[in-house]
Amino acid sequence: MAKAKLGENIQFEIKDGKLFMEVDLTEKGETSKSGKSSVIATTRGNISLPGSEVKIGVNIYLPNQK
Repeated sequence: MAKAKLGENIQFEIKDGKLFMEVDLTEKGETSKSGKSSVIATTRGNISLPGSEVKIGVNIYLPNQK
């Protein structure tokens, strides 16, 4: 399977029954709803992996400095 998009700023690939994810940690996303962090990558809740019954939920964020 070729890499595919999974949420925002998350690329994934399933190979030999293993999930590989790629996230660009240098990408600055939007501010979280609470305003306490900057979202780098997210699935925006739990979603099914395409072609599978497996669910995944990912949030990668950077806390805002005080």
